[in-house]
Amino acid sequence: MAIIFDEQNKTFTIHTEHSTYQMQIDPYGVLLHLYYGRKTKGCMDYLLQKQDRGFSGNLYDAGNDRTYSLDVLPQEFPTWGTGDYRSTALIVRGQDGTTACDLRYRGYRILSGKYGLSGLPAVYGAEKEAQTLEVVLEDGRTGIQVTLLYGVLPKYDVITRSAQIINTKENIIYLEKAASACLDFVTGKYDVISFYGRHAMERNYQRIPVSHGNYVIGSRRGTSSHQYSPFLILTEEGTTEDAGACYAMSFVYSGGFQAEVEKDQFGQNRMLMGLQPEQFSYPLNTGEVFVIPETVMTYSRNGLAELSQNLHRCFRNNLCRGPHKEKVRPILINSWEASYFDFDGESILKLAEEAKELGIEMLVLDDGWFGKRRDDNRALGDWQVNEEKLKCSLGELSAKIHAMGLKFGLWVEPEMVSEDSDLYRAHPDWALQIPGKNPVRSRNQLVLDFSRKDAVDFIFDSITEVLDYAEVEYLKWDMNRSLCDVYSAAAGYQGKVLYDYVLGVYDFLDRLLKRYPNLLIEGCSGGGGRFDAGMLYYTPQIWCSDNTDALDRLQIQYGTSFGFPISAVGSHVSAVPNHQTGRKTPLSTRGAVAMAGTFGYELDLGNVTEEEKEEIRQQIKEYKQLAPLIQTGLYYRLSNPVTDEVAAWEFVSEDGTQAMMQAVMTQIHGNMTGNAVKWKGLEEEACYQDAESGELYYGAALMETGILLPIKNGAYQTFRILLRKVGS
Repeated sequence: MAIIFDEQNKTFTIHTEHSTYQMQIDPYGVLLHLYYGRKTKGCMDYLLQKQDRGFSGNLYDAGNDRTYSLDVLPQEFPTWGTGDYRSTALIVRGQDGTTACDLRYRGYRILSGKYGLSGLPAVYGAEKEAQTLEVVLEDGRTGIQVTLLYGVLPKYDVITRSAQIINTKENIIYLEKAASACLDFVTGKYDVISFYGRHAMERNYQRIPVSHGNYVIGSRRGTSSHQYSPFLILTEEGTTEDAGACYAMSFVYSGGFQAEVEKDQFGQNRMLMGLQPEQFSYPLNTGEVFVIPETVMTYSRNGLAELSQNLHRCFRNNLCRGPHKEKVRPILINSWEASYFDFDGESILKLAEEAKELGIEMLVLDDGWFGKRRDDNRALGDWQVNEEKLKCSLGELSAKIHAMGLKFGLWVEPEMVSEDSDLYRAHPDWALQIPGKNPVRSRNQLVLDFSRKDAVDFIFDSITEVLDYAEVEYLKWDMNRSLCDVYSAAAGYQGKVLYDYVLGVYDFLDRLLKRYPNLLIEGCSGGGGRFDAGMLYYTPQIWCSDNTDALDRLQIQYGTSFGFPISAVGSHVSAVPNHQTGRKTPLSTRGAVAMAGTFGYELDLGNVTEEEKEEIRQQIKEYKQLAPLIQTGLYYRLSNPVTDEVAAWEFVSEDGTQAMMQAVMTQIHGNMTGNAVKWKGLEEEACYQDAESGELYYGAALMETGILLPIKNGAYQTFRILLRKVGS
């Protein structure tokens, strides 16, 4: 069994294949956290240290025992108002303005299979692969009841956490802060790894020592954001890719979040993940239930590579859904960088013909096909096909593209509205904007109020009317601004709007997938502005960044790989000079970088030379052969593209029969020195053969000394070595 309750010691112990998690109900009914780490046995309450600490308050129930203080003890779900002055998981405000909540243990259940969450995405697991632990806590004074949810997927070394909060009394309460996961560490020295960025330069790796005080990242933008990823890693000092203990938290939510690491007065460390508390004040009336979005946790004692692989497997197999999650995705050409808004039906058909001739499998019609959308200043919300521009219906255009043997995809931005639109003129109250205040514009558009059902239903009906009359296999769901001026004309209390907005987005996506079960949706928010585990539940791939520059993408995709599977990374080959940076890189390099993702093209094929067309044909052929290894293989980071002369990464098949290394020279100098790339994840005693040269190598030698890359002239040269295990 993965979950064990010991009646004598009052401990709950959760085992995965390589980790153990333990908590204990203490004599006062407080649920204390004891341990999370490598797999072990026994009761670990010896880790609790009780001592009289100045200015650390004592629980009233403890009487004269001044050694008992929740300001010092490790807890499972700390709340404000118990004498714990550290960052807490829950703050509840009563009608009288007080903010005290003292939760005590009431009961538990162990269930087969993984819990689900109403209206929210969550990891799933069948009865034979997962278990659920429910622990009920209650504050007798306020009537607040909290059910802590733990989902266990042993084979991935993954434990998920969520909580349901119920108001059981005849009053109204307000949730002011709600985190789904808290980890307390009473010993140890740690570093924290986070991923910061901006539009077109997302998920940059940052590692700093944990020092006294609070390290806090988050998003106040209404989405998970370009600026910080809702993903955090805590590592022991000295942990590397291949050795050392590390812990990860990933928030399965696409709205505002807050992640914290706090080192307290006694050198203890607390790690929290949950909702962004700013602009959040959620009312609960009698009997109402609030669900805190899920946090996925995993532990590795063998370094960061294994930590990432745990999450990759879990997300790919037990978070992504639908028929596409395990399939090789179609290789597509997107019309955006080929023509932007300057297209008609004829030019799109010409692009499709050129794509078909090269072996591309899908054409995606990007922005500009609807309403009076001549530029990005108008018509968002008017989801009627502009047949005058296309010179045909969308159904006819789709049919012509399918007749060529291609699939057809479409761009949409359902959450936005232009002031210059028929929708806004008819329903200005459907936009998020504060009465009497001029709205903050971004990209000359406003945000539709997805917290109100009538607005969501209207947009759903408008878009499905288009999809019902055109064969569309792929939808690119974009979202091109942050939320501001958060005011809903339909909400009685504004503190709930941001959370309800995200539920509205999820409801729309869920209904869309039920109506079109074979539809592949790619998430996008100006590229990587909503690249999070929550979106993966609905969109098994996400456009990684609007920046398609191969060198910048090395860094962006490096950071992304720590928390998200390669099969989720939308990545395309684009034209040079690159439209975002002006940099020129070889087509071979652009192809190699894009192959560390879903792979496609984003350029005007009419401007491609015959030599380049032949190279594109070869890239497509190679990717089709390599895609199963790329999408499902174990991923290893072999270097740091920011600091090293060579950016290198590797895929190893789960059965160990194949391994592929790709590398890009990020720097070039006169009289270059040699660069050896050490392999990882191979069998030490196994013999491997280079698929191209026939050269034989042994696993131990490849991992010890690596292979020297050839020295080539020219900037940004790329290399690929595919090995097959001899005898397999």
